[in-house]
Amino acid sequence: MDLFSLAAEGRRQKQWPLAARMRPQNLEELLGQEAILGPGRLLRRAIETDQLGSLIFWGPPGTGKTTIAAIIAGTTQSQFERLNAVTAGVGDLRRIVQESEDRLNHYDQKTILFIDEIHRFNKAQQDALLPAVEEGTLVLIGATTENPYFRVNAALLSRSRIFRLEPLTEAQVGVMIDRALADPERGLGRYKVNLTSEARSHLVRVAGGDVRRALNALELAVLSTPPGPDGIRQITAAVAAESVQRPVLSYDQDGDAHYDTISAFIKSMRGSDPDAALYWLARMLQAGEDPLFVARRIVICAAEDVGMADPRALTVAVSAFQAVRFVGLPEGRIPLAQAAVYVATAPKSNASYLGIEQAWEDAANIVVSGVPPHLRDSSYRGARQLGHGKGYLYAHDFPGGYVPQQYLPPELAGVKYYKPTDRGYEQEVKDRLAALTEKNKE
Repeated sequence: MDLFSLAAEGRRQKQWPLAARMRPQNLEELLGQEAILGPGRLLRRAIETDQLGSLIFWGPPGTGKTTIAAIIAGTTQSQFERLNAVTAGVGDLRRIVQESEDRLNHYDQKTILFIDEIHRFNKAQQDALLPAVEEGTLVLIGATTENPYFRVNAALLSRSRIFRLEPLTEAQVGVMIDRALADPERGLGRYKVNLTSEARSHLVRVAGGDVRRALNALELAVLSTPPGPDGIRQITAAVAAESVQRPVLSYDQDGDAHYDTISAFIKSMRGSDPDAALYWLARMLQAGEDPLFVARRIVICAAEDVGMADPRALTVAVSAFQAVRFVGLPEGRIPLAQAAVYVATAPKSNASYLGIEQAWEDAANIVVSGVPPHLRDSSYRGARQLGHGKGYLYAHDFPGGYVPQQYLPPELAGVKYYKPTDRGYEQEVKDRLAALTEKNKE
């Protein structure tokens, strides 16, 4: 790169957003991800010794995926190429693969290809990478915000090591804010800024572990606030709040966040925490989740986790489903909330669920001789001559509407699938069944 190119590059970098300018330049500056990049960890050793295999970095925005790739680019002796899956096509991949082959054959130099947002590549594009990755023509580094097990094909996954990046802690986001305020070259150190502790706390909290969001908000707050008579820009909590636009929820309709969030919602109801259930419900609806999908999960939870401890839970859940289908959003969130709270606060029993699971397994794996003759349909002509219904005892002909009788196939006689608990209404069911058992002994 000549002097004119260097000067142009320097001018471009000054125009970059604060988050890009403050990107860590080496592993020592990098914050977070100690589990994969701490001293002695496999990935750190591979970067330091320039012995990388194909990698996929998976994590929320602002956690350092592109930063780590940039650090690798600055330390490796390999040729570093970069593509964005949003704009690149198969032609770009073929060109890089061909150049990688030429470089390896003529100069014995490896190529590292970094693909940002690799989950956006379709199957044909991902397949085009396979031969080069498998033969070692190039080393692939992919970055994705979505679960690669859902969005990257299995062949590429089997040839790559996946590293999951976690959101930064509030303390680490705070350190990055402090660095940006102090750095006169890359950061905002050339300005006189007084960031109040309340404003700093607000930026850190709203960032949600995304450093980029925090730094972008900080830059907007500083640049849009005129200096006072003393030349100092006062960034108060009100200014910080105004600079932070409503964060985009991390939620995809068919990927990891979708399943994780609905899982948290169901587990909150099962765990009898109505507050958590309402939060996850609100998060899903605000992110655009189908309310009928949510309603169906409440119905399932009412049957599976509340069950006979409070049979009304299923009625409430089904009613909420019908109400949402009738009124839609935004009002539909109200019956959904009512149903979620009811299910969360109801006594819990999964006895019905466990019973059908065991019965399902037995029905699939145990061969029985069929329906016992006394239980078979005897309503049609000729059924009696076949012996259908012979010996059947009609319960209503007996005191209390009950008479002991064998209803299971002979091969399963005595099996107990439903084992009621002593919680909620199920205690009454348990007592009733126990009384019938005693009556059988008479």
